[in-house]
Amino acid sequence: MCGRFTLRAPASLVAQQFGLLDTPLLEPRFNVAPSQAVAVVRLTPDAARLRRELAWLRWGLIPAWATAASIGNRLINARAETAAEKPAFRAAFRRRRCLVVADGFYEWQRVERHKQPYFFRLRDDGPFGIAALWEVWEGPSQTRVESCTLLTTTANELVRPIHDRMPVILAPADYERWLDPAVEKPGPLLPLLGSYPSQAMAAYAVSSLINSPGHEDPRCIEPLR
Repeated sequence: MCGRFTLRAPASLVAQQFGLLDTPLLEPRFNVAPSQAVAVVRLTPDAARLRRELAWLRWGLIPAWATAASIGNRLINARAETAAEKPAFRAAFRRRRCLVVADGFYEWQRVERHKQPYFFRLRDDGPFGIAALWEVWEGPSQTRVESCTLLTTTANELVRPIHDRMPVILAPADYERWLDPAVEKPGPLLPLLGSYPSQAMAAYAVSSLINSPGHEDPRCIEPLR
């Protein structure tokens, strides 16, 4: 499971990493939580071709057939191994894939009577794309909500002692295939959805500040003394 992450990278670096034509407006985020707006990269029509755009979607996918938006609170993650088959995700897996922009994530390890949070990032501390799915839901009074879910996979050697799952971090070379609308069957996509190499990542314990979404500052990622 992935329940919190960060996005602190400069907007110019994010634009370069994800091939955006425009530099987005980004404020540093140290404790992104479910139900909040998250930055995603997806394809959008532009004249006679598709281009990548950065959009803000609610974290917690609301299926188009849902009767209430609250279902999204339970669908913040989707298992990469089964998302293409699950009723809540299969339509989005075929037609609405995106990348959630992040540069770190948190997981918790149960230690005696409490859970110890850990922060995971790439060794170069750069931004990365998490494989994700997005959906459109229309509620009462024609309320339109665009929402997303993060794909998770089996944890690598670094994450496994803390948690058995981790977000699917894609290599930049795989962004194009993941976003390609011409690919609808899961066959060509499933090989992308493995665990990220542990040797390319770093991790350390942090304080329990991140347990509350109200804490949103650099202290969240400071190593625990």
